[in-house]
Amino acid sequence: MTGSAKALQGIRVLDFSTTIAGPHCTRMLSDMGADVIKVETAEGETMRTRPPVRGNCSTVFGAYNVGKKSVVLDLKSEKGREAVKRLVTKVDVLVENFRPGVMRRLQLDHETMRQLNPRLIYCSMSGYGQTGPSAELPAYAPVIHAASGYDRAHLAYQPGRERPDYCGIYHADILTGVYAYGAITSALYQRERIGQGQHIDVSMLESMLSLTLNEVQGAQFPIKPPQRPMFGPMETADGYVIVAVASEKTFQSLVTVAGRPDFIRDPRFAAYTERRDHWGDLMQGVETWSRTLTSPQCLLELNKAGVPCSAYRSVAEAMADPQSVHRGILADVSDDAGPFQVLNMPFRMSGAEVSPGPRVAAVGEHTNEVLKEIGMSNADVASATK
Repeated sequence: MTGSAKALQGIRVLDFSTTIAGPHCTRMLSDMGADVIKVETAEGETMRTRPPVRGNCSTVFGAYNVGKKSVVLDLKSEKGREAVKRLVTKVDVLVENFRPGVMRRLQLDHETMRQLNPRLIYCSMSGYGQTGPSAELPAYAPVIHAASGYDRAHLAYQPGRERPDYCGIYHADILTGVYAYGAITSALYQRERIGQGQHIDVSMLESMLSLTLNEVQGAQFPIKPPQRPMFGPMETADGYVIVAVASEKTFQSLVTVAGRPDFIRDPRFAAYTERRDHWGDLMQGVETWSRTLTSPQCLLELNKAGVPCSAYRSVAEAMADPQSVHRGILADVSDDAGPFQVLNMPFRMSGAEVSPGPRVAAVGEHTNEVLKEIGMSNADVASATK
């Protein structure tokens, strides 16, 4: 809806988070209209140096922090902590992803902050949660992928392999950020009814476990693995495509287009359980057909038959796809080095605008503006920032 208000307009967020999980959460809050104040050290958040960097500006940092204000505070100084306590009385949400115990040692923990602002939604994100024997262990997404069982679960679908994959895509960060966003917006809704804020404790480990539905159930009730993993590459004359056969209709459509309608009545494949047990035999028969076609030809036939399928594309190819262009998945933003593009949120709303702010703030760009708004003098600002 063009020109409509943003859903979280009027909400203010104090953001202490760094790296990916927390900034992704607060970027979502910002896109939905919240006024997000990002607290940084004088050197700036570590992600500001992550490539690609041009003109001393990281577009990776920009992608997670566009639309936010930047305020420099020294949390180890008394004036810096005093500034935080003043700011807390003016905001609705606080987000932090320090190791558990850090905010308590700084006397900026939830118990302290709620005394200043009982309506505050205080969200803590960490590797293992705020309590328990592993709570204070350091953790980043690749560590959590291994600790949660995700890496070994993924490896189990790669026949003949024993060494876990290297990690370059940080599922745990993005997923945890999305869960935190959902919890924060739920808490804001609850606050409208009860008038009180609350503490949200988001665990990266538990977030990753939510991806392993079959494995969580299989750990309780052992499941015999299929003869061949059910979702993976199907060979063509010049490469591979993927098909996802997840319903009876899809199964019947696949074997029919492959010229094997007899498989529908074959006792090895007629029922799901037997079909799963003989998946290798099924796909061997289907690949006898697919190997006679190029990947584009194969996809054409599969799509005509209504079989979910895709080529194995690069991210650049997915970004340039006509569907992506039609949806407007990219937004134009800028930083001090110039323009670049970031992904929009993957949802649209008929009654609210969903879009990033236009600019990535330089380190401390809004320090004076924000701190003077809460009544700090020039001398106080100087003491709070260094």
